[in-house]
Amino acid sequence: MTAGYNTISMGTGRKEFNPKKDRPGLEEYISEAGKGVLNQIGGAEKVDESFIGNFMAARYNRQAHLGGFIGMIDPALEFKPALSVEGACGSGGLALVSGIRSILAETADVVLAMGVEVQNTVKAIYGADILAGAGWYQNRKKGHAYFFPGQFSDRAGVYYEKYGYDYARKGLGKWFSNAMENARLDPTAQEFHNNGANLEEMYQNAKPNGKNFVDHLNLFDCSKVSDGASGIAIVSEEGLKRIGVDKKDAVEIIGWAQLTRNITNDPPNPVELITIKKTAAKALEMAGITIDQVGTIETHDCFSIAGILGVEAVGLAAPGKGAEFVAEGNTARNGKVPMNTTGGLIGWGHPTGATGVHQAVTIWQQLTGKAGNAQINLTAEKPYGLTINMGGDDVTVVAIVFKRGE
Repeated sequence: MTAGYNTISMGTGRKEFNPKKDRPGLEEYISEAGKGVLNQIGGAEKVDESFIGNFMAARYNRQAHLGGFIGMIDPALEFKPALSVEGACGSGGLALVSGIRSILAETADVVLAMGVEVQNTVKAIYGADILAGAGWYQNRKKGHAYFFPGQFSDRAGVYYEKYGYDYARKGLGKWFSNAMENARLDPTAQEFHNNGANLEEMYQNAKPNGKNFVDHLNLFDCSKVSDGASGIAIVSEEGLKRIGVDKKDAVEIIGWAQLTRNITNDPPNPVELITIKKTAAKALEMAGITIDQVGTIETHDCFSIAGILGVEAVGLAAPGKGAEFVAEGNTARNGKVPMNTTGGLIGWGHPTGATGVHQAVTIWQQLTGKAGNAQINLTAEKPYGLTINMGGDDVTVVAIVFKRGE
């Protein structure tokens, strides 16, 4: 993969965001992200196929059939294969694995992979109903009004009961503060303008209150409503030559996996992300490495508890030890395994269909030294990057292992 591009993740937190004023729509975001990639690879003529991940444009924007918008990016993309893929918040990851499969099948040498979502078109409570489609909708009436915050609040509640409330909240607070601090270093991040001080103290003072929101999480535990798009080129070695990009400016995909859990079943264990656990293990096995060799991870922290449970699922900490691992600073940008170095979903933003692609763009930036102020130091002993993109409540998961091209 190479030539990554992110639009701004737009929503509350950005100074320029005003819900009462007209804002960019799907077309603008798709066009910006697509052109951002094409400008780095020598133009649309180099592209063989395109995939675009999106979750719910048909409801947020009354627009389906997003593959048809690829030709809008550049006339040279018209009458080439293009299609949209959907797997809830894992839609971006599915666009990536679709492109990987095309490269491996030798139907393409250069694939444009994108993700997009424009969600600030409805009020949050109505958006919660739309997002409930990422779960089994028959459970909607049995769930919280804010359906997915309710789902992960339930997971957090079991974690508190099993391992201790204060212990868990310390780790969750550190996860939040890391997200804000990292987002301040990326000008495209939704929380880039966040200048709050004493972040962990602010977090701990905001006690969860079920009368105002959900029982076990506060608003700082949640990713925000976001508009945005991301794109990246997926290429074969021949495709790399075609676009004129040096290997050192690309990342090699050395392992990947995509697994799906039965959406009609409840999670088998509320304090385990079993699909992430299985998917990450499979991707690492394909890559022939262990988690201890991974230098940076982009994980799907739609909620802070998902970040903590993700730490445990990939094998960085034993069950119940994820909160401690995070609280001790191990996942901070200067820690043992820097995670979500541009803010993750809580800090950078979560335009649902774009998130998986944004994660790949961040890993590409970090491994090739293109992350700007957000750049971290990677060592020769731990040169690999890992992305974990989750759709729904641990239902659809994409894991990809990367190394810098050489």
